[in-house]
Amino acid sequence: MQRVAGWLLTLPALLAAIVTLVVPTVRTIAMSFTDEAVLRPARPVGAENYTRLLGDERFWAAAGFTLALAILPLLVVVVVAPLLAAALDHGGPWPRRAGRVALSLWIVVCSPVAIAVAGVPLVTPGGGPLVTALYITAALFGAVCGLALIAYLPASRSVGGMLVAGAVLALATLATGLQAFGVVYPLAGRVPTLGVLHLRQAFSGFRLGYGAALATVTGLILGVLGLVAVVVLVAARTRLMLLPRPAEARGSRVPGVVALVLVVVLAILGSLPWLSAAFLGGAAPLDPLRPDPAPLDTVRLHLYTWLPALAGALVSVGVAYLAALGIGGLRPLGRHSEWLLLAFAPWLFVGVGPLSGALWLTYRELGLLDTLVALVDPLLVSVPALVVLTLLCRGLAERGGPFLATVVLPSLPMAAVLVGAVTLLNAQEPLWRLLVATRPEHWSAPVALLQLHSRGFGADPPVGLTTPPLTVAVAFAALVAAQLTYLDRLRLTVGR
Repeated sequence: MQRVAGWLLTLPALLAAIVTLVVPTVRTIAMSFTDEAVLRPARPVGAENYTRLLGDERFWAAAGFTLALAILPLLVVVVVAPLLAAALDHGGPWPRRAGRVALSLWIVVCSPVAIAVAGVPLVTPGGGPLVTALYITAALFGAVCGLALIAYLPASRSVGGMLVAGAVLALATLATGLQAFGVVYPLAGRVPTLGVLHLRQAFSGFRLGYGAALATVTGLILGVLGLVAVVVLVAARTRLMLLPRPAEARGSRVPGVVALVLVVVLAILGSLPWLSAAFLGGAAPLDPLRPDPAPLDTVRLHLYTWLPALAGALVSVGVAYLAALGIGGLRPLGRHSEWLLLAFAPWLFVGVGPLSGALWLTYRELGLLDTLVALVDPLLVSVPALVVLTLLCRGLAERGGPFLATVVLPSLPMAAVLVGAVTLLNAQEPLWRLLVATRPEHWSAPVALLQLHSRGFGADPPVGLTTPPLTVAVAFAALVAAQLTYLDRLRLTVGR
């Protein structure tokens, strides 16, 4: 009976993955062998799109720029973050908690579009792809360290755990760089990233077939990275344990304090150009619908930004949570249950970008463009949340006891944390809204900032539009509470 219940809880995630991940992937691959366009029927062209893609200098230039954007943050993830985590954990409770709190601020204020718009006057006058990559890496330094620290601290007492966490974080960083869009879109001139090139070819150039070939190549790489990550986690028998209280280490506080101060100083210096523009500068945003200069209705704008983002997070993480309870808690395949994650693994790191052409066509065929439904993120299951929650439910189930008390209730706070994380991610990602919301009243804050910047509404762009102080304060308070009361009690272990 327990195994049957496990399969039943996993079923919604499997269905959601088929509808919003597998089917769009198959359609994207099929489109890549046609000359699919927006305004005319598709015709089969064989491998012509791939031949043209591999012979296109713009593709190779974009691939090189994208690789630079991925490698520079990768150095932060595999060198700076683990050293910081080890130093903070060795220093005892208050340096570790101070590190969690300090770097939480960079996580909640991180706005890729704001970083890009603020960097336009600094980067575009004479800088090339390398200068752009350096600027973006510096601006994201604090957020990257903060996110990596959340993953490394639970593993800091185990060499094996640190290696597994580092391997998965490295793969995730590469995958994120491959799909970079919002953080580079206003900065991308003649040399775009692969994500920006896909948008230009598939939608601005109305060449959906050619764009699908580019998306298929990108998706293939992302699929391999996801499979490798899941195999590493499952083969290492990785699990997350929730301790009654944080395990304290005894050691010198000096290395941890020095490392934290150094990282915070570097984060401040790297993010100063865009944070100062976001919170200290920027003209009042003007409404592009009004012929006369008038303030933008920011209340409506933020409601249309955060409510759809929250709705998408509740659905995608909720579906993932049910599957995690089934796979990690009820274990339908016994001790081999975690291998069920392989069914979702190819999409572990896949965002909307590689699937956007197929998803956009589906929404157009269903008449959903420029509707409220279209404003919600189209991916109905969060595969990263599924993996994290499965590892946690596995660790909780191993303790034994009533399922509700030992697995469901202790894992609920992690599900809430992931809902918050996905909400922030959905709200700050502009790509899907750019494609499905053509009317200004349906814009999100990042899309409004991009549009106001590109249309020249004011010489001083309202960079702070995407980081309203009230939202930042609420998100920061919630993340700090989660860090100190829950995340600080997690331990990542590997092996038997």
